[in-house]
Amino acid sequence: MPVIRSIAATALGAALALNAMAADLKVGFITSLSGPVSSLGIPYAKGIQAGVAYKATVNGHKVQLLQLDDGSDPATAARNARKLIEEDKVDVVIGTAGSPGALAIAAVARETKTPLISIANANLPGEDGAWMVTLPQPAPLMINAVVDRMKKSGVKTVGYIGFSDAWGDLVYDSLLPAAKAAGIQVVTNERFARADTSVTGQVLKIVAAHPDAVLTGTSGTPGALPYRALMERGWKGQIYGTHALINPDFVRVGGPAVEGLLAPTGPVIVAEQLPESNPIRKVSMDYRAAYQKANGAMPTDAFSAYSFDAWLLFTDAAQRALATKAEPGTPAFRLALRDAIVNTKELVGTHGVYNFKPDNRYGSDERSRVMVKLEKGQWKLIN
Repeated sequence: MPVIRSIAATALGAALALNAMAADLKVGFITSLSGPVSSLGIPYAKGIQAGVAYKATVNGHKVQLLQLDDGSDPATAARNARKLIEEDKVDVVIGTAGSPGALAIAAVARETKTPLISIANANLPGEDGAWMVTLPQPAPLMINAVVDRMKKSGVKTVGYIGFSDAWGDLVYDSLLPAAKAAGIQVVTNERFARADTSVTGQVLKIVAAHPDAVLTGTSGTPGALPYRALMERGWKGQIYGTHALINPDFVRVGGPAVEGLLAPTGPVIVAEQLPESNPIRKVSMDYRAAYQKANGAMPTDAFSAYSFDAWLLFTDAAQRALATKAEPGTPAFRLALRDAIVNTKELVGTHGVYNFKPDNRYGSDERSRVMVKLEKGQWKLIN
């Protein structure tokens, strides 16, 4: 009997020691559950829950998710990041819904040497962005697809209206060289704030320029404002958008004004329309099942899939970082995790197949984009 107790005690001690060694991994997640960017931030939150439902442990380590709302405010996003890193000791930060907020988090990530997986389109060159990667497709990659479609449709002039922030700048700066190469003239550069309720003045200038088409550098529900104003002014030209508009709230708010919109998006939004041979199709369907399990409904947007892909990227990189024997919660592990993230190769997600390099913030290529058209409230793949 004493021998049995001794063996049991030894086994129990070994199990406790093993559990003690398998420290939890901590993910800090920042999104916009309130404020003008919440139409994107709420889907992001649902996507991260799908990620947890899909994979909740990595090599025997439980993953803890700590979520904070930044209220669509970049300053709050930065404070949230600092709290998660300095007080909660997270190993990685994923966030947030808007480009300005993501850039604010990136500054904290760089200072604290903590990996950031941005789910908004944000880019910092050189050492400023050394601790971040960006999941959404880079603006030039997507805008090139839009301009190519314009050229095939015979567009010669295009009017532009976008947000007066980093995203509006990214789209415009991508449009100029692509349009020039295609022989298309950009005739306007109008801007408005995300919280604005009218763009009448800007749209009047666009209508007066008589462009063949209009492209917006907007996102979410505020992104519907220019299209509605164009329809009110009787404008009949072709309308284009970006992947930042693939959202059911945008479709609902835009209504008839956005019918026929052409936009690029990640393959996930039309996964069932992809060929069976496309590896993104399977992962996208797995994502839909995980989303259903976590949220009790099927996804209807493109944004939740970005946070799901961020979870895939983190868990894939964490497996390799754990192999270094660095302990979660330590600077050594955060460094190992960052190095694993920026050296990710051929990771199949819902929006593309990701390949990162230490000096390249984006991991997407042409496999991460398709062109779609809004027909009767549904996105249809354009071959």
